[in-house]
Amino acid sequence: MSEHSGMVQKRGIGHWFTHLGLIIGVLFIFFPIWLAFVASTVTQPEIVRPPMPLLPGGHFIENYSKALFSGVNAPVALMMMNSLIMALGITIGKIIISLMSAFAIVYFRFPGRTIFFWLIFLTLMLPVEVRIVPTYQVIANFGMLNSYSGLIFPLIASATATFLFRQFFLTVPDELTEAARVDGASPMQFFWHILLPMSRTNIAALFVILFIYGWNQYLWPLLITTDPSMNTIVMGIRQMFPSGDDLADWPVIMATSILAMVPPVIVVISMQKFFIRGLIDSEK
Repeated sequence: MSEHSGMVQKRGIGHWFTHLGLIIGVLFIFFPIWLAFVASTVTQPEIVRPPMPLLPGGHFIENYSKALFSGVNAPVALMMMNSLIMALGITIGKIIISLMSAFAIVYFRFPGRTIFFWLIFLTLMLPVEVRIVPTYQVIANFGMLNSYSGLIFPLIASATATFLFRQFFLTVPDELTEAARVDGASPMQFFWHILLPMSRTNIAALFVILFIYGWNQYLWPLLITTDPSMNTIVMGIRQMFPSGDDLADWPVIMATSILAMVPPVIVVISMQKFFIRGLIDSEK
């Protein structure tokens, strides 16, 4: 009896230590975000004069209004809109192209389909930074500089998403394909009414990952946009840092940083159930 109670006690201690470790990890990650939020609600002298406050100040509306509707080159609200359009365009484009590519590779018989798949997969070794010069030349020749199409189109192909959808389609039972064929369904009807609903958790998981990828883009927008009205929020934060003897407006910079985190956080929170299910659920 005592041995059994000892095992229960040990299990209870491990349970509490696990939760304590999780809490410490969350606090460790959250503390810099909290400091950024506090810095966005105080005045410049309060930030530069040590010790820095750890509780929010009374300038929340003032600092966030200044961040949203003014900026070094463009208002933060406009830059956030540019980032949102770019992130959604990249995300939706990647998912559509990857779905169609995987569907064609798995369900259509044509010469060299395996070679085409591996050629797509090999593009993982060529990120945009490697092919940035020829990509820029193509976009410039098509007149897409300083445009949403220039921000989106070069980044919408995704070998990773194509590979993931291909692997999932390979797990779909052949009986479903045969039943759809017997019922007289065309290939696109099979895709829309069977494959697409079965892929919704995978799509949701990829949507979260790809949206954050598109939102955090910095090098490509920096290269192809010279018009301040086309700046993205990541570019805007970098441009707010002073050069030379200029002084940084730290409350506005911190407010902009907090605002830049809001859309990705909303996407993750709103889709976390589908995201987790898409990563761990093997029974679609």
